[in-house]
Amino acid sequence: MKIATFNVNGINGRLPVLLKWLESAKPDVVCLQELKAPQDKFPESAIKDSGYGAIWHGEKSWNGVALLARGGKPIETRIGLPGDPDDLHSRYIEGAVEGVLIGCLYLPNGNPAPGPKFDYKMRWFERLIAHAETLISANHPVVLAGDFNVMPTDLDVYKPERWVDDALFRPEVRQAFYRLLEQGWTDALRSMHLDEQIFTFWDYFRNAFGRNAGLRIDHLLLSPAIAGRLVGSGVDREVRGWEKASDHAPTWIELGSSSKKKRAPRVKTRRQS
Repeated sequence: MKIATFNVNGINGRLPVLLKWLESAKPDVVCLQELKAPQDKFPESAIKDSGYGAIWHGEKSWNGVALLARGGKPIETRIGLPGDPDDLHSRYIEGAVEGVLIGCLYLPNGNPAPGPKFDYKMRWFERLIAHAETLISANHPVVLAGDFNVMPTDLDVYKPERWVDDALFRPEVRQAFYRLLEQGWTDALRSMHLDEQIFTFWDYFRNAFGRNAGLRIDHLLLSPAIAGRLVGSGVDREVRGWEKASDHAPTWIELGSSSKKKRAPRVKTRRQS
């Protein structure tokens, strides 16, 4: 099973890019973020014609998440994180595909920090940590995938010294990510690329992609019940260079059919101040 996460940065405006990538990469499951489309404007027909069923949680102009499955439709299990009934942002959707529970998330950016947006990010992160604990305690195969808006370590950002006060790199945010991992989740991409500087996002400004001035903020976390099936992971970096591309590239994992396969090591991310 190949599972990918892709912040499309506007699904209707970048639909040709998404469909081209789906055709070439043929992932089995896709988590999409930043749809930037209300519920009734999701391109369900085009997605269906490409061979994918979909569930989605749209929002006008901002946010929005979707879960796609090749040859079928995910079984929806949850829309929105528990813990704050007044939070109406479309940032989390959860569904089951072939016995795997998949949580697709778009964690708030949080800038400028400090400030109200950063406070909201940290509250949302706490709700994610609480829900993740519930998921992992059930001992089911679970994947949490999406745009976390967190660079966990210096290796995940091209010039760490320029990002020390940014909401994606502040110590509080990284500590929250470490607390999530300490529940038992495996950072799939890092576990298979231990010392590699590998990025998932490049800004549109200052030729960031050409200079490889990137960030790793898109993550796939695996519960212990499924981590043993991890056999591959990577980033489809070339997609970022396509015409009218998102500023993110698709990030993916491959799971084998049996947990008896050799398990990739679960990395304990080194804490940094």
